Amino acid sequence: MKIFTTAFILLSSVLSLPLRIEEDPCITHNYAFLAGESITYKVYYKLAGVYVGAGEAVFTSALDQINGKPVYHVVGDGKTYSFYDNFFKVRDKYESYIDTLSLQPYKFIRNVNEGGHKTYENVTFNKITNTALTNQGVFKVPQCVQDVMSSMYYARNVDFSHLKPGDKIPFSMFLDNEVHELYIRYLGKETVKTKYGKFRAIKFKPLLLKGTIFEGGEKMTVWVSDDANHIPVRVESPIAVGSVIVDMIDFRNRRHPLSSLTDL
Repeated sequence: MKIFTTAFILLSSVLSLPLRIEEDPCITHNYAFLAGESITYKVYYKLAGVYVGAGEAVFTSALDQINGKPVYHVVGDGKTYSFYDNFFKVRDKYESYIDTLSLQPYKFIRNVNEGGHKTYENVTFNKITNTALTNQGVFKVPQCVQDVMSSMYYARNVDFSHLKPGDKIPFSMFLDNEVHELYIRYLGKETVKTKYGKFRAIKFKPLLLKGTIFEGGEKMTVWVSDDANHIPVRVESPIAVGSVIVDMIDFRNRRHPLSSLTDL
């Protein structure tokens, strides 16, 4: 059962939102995270109110350079626990090199092993020609396209003040040599209780398209901390039996106080 695989990919891919409108719509500034930040998530399978831990994912950021340009090197490492390795072993690593000024991706690497099925993807984005060079060829992409990893950090700098419940926010993502046109439906704000604690949160439902790695429809719910860090604190999605829950369990080297946390 691909409980962990689905949760790990969706956590880092469903949160891409348009940012403040500037002269260049693809440029935004980072106010939410620092180089050296680390966020750990635990993936649970929930059935009849019982949580069973299936694995963990850790997201880190560091300063680096690519072609002489300063970038954030962001990495997502995910793995199942040893018990689940007996059923479906996952060892996933996602990397993105993101421009520090625009938060646009220059390079994306996916190196995954899921139940013995291995996938390697290496993508270089050319922001002048709006193309993506992969090990399968050159593909045309939209001007402001994001990858799986960059979308999470890009989204954390969104200005939520103009959104109303029910608003749909479209975004483009390049994955598996295709551009996926998706959207997120903003639902408003509420308090959510997680394994870490209770948060004031911003709530969304992403559209997950059939024919991609996602199941169709608005089945998944995402909660993001309602503070300047804008970190995903919980992701929940139903599956055939029960549901998958992804909770933030550790957050280090944050840029701002975690003021949305109301109770441990």
